[in-house]
Amino acid sequence: MGPRWWRRCRRGEMGRPPKPVAVGCPPPCRRLDPFPCRRAEPLILEVAEVEALRLVELEKLSLEEAGRRMGVSRNTVWRLVEGAREKVAKALVEGRGIRISEEVRIKLHTP
Repeated sequence: MGPRWWRRCRRGEMGRPPKPVAVGCPPPCRRLDPFPCRRAEPLILEVAEVEALRLVELEKLSLEEAGRRMGVSRNTVWRLVEGAREKVAKALVEGRGIRISEEVRIKLHTP
């Protein structure tokens, strides 16, 4: 199977690949596991979702400011944050691990 974005398609055709996202700092770890460890399948977070969540929730930037810093639109930031929130909440409630995707389409942001 091809890259993950191939599954994002409309009307049976291959979708457009996502734009590279500017990331201020890559995540320090690639996985978080609950203790005691359960055998449930871990949830996969994209690096862009982690960056959007960091900018909006930790740095308290607006969606517009986060979008400017990441080089994407406000709507894209909103979708990334909503997806990340849902996955983190699901992991907490169901006791599942979190993996940060190795497949990255990022460019490092230098302030």
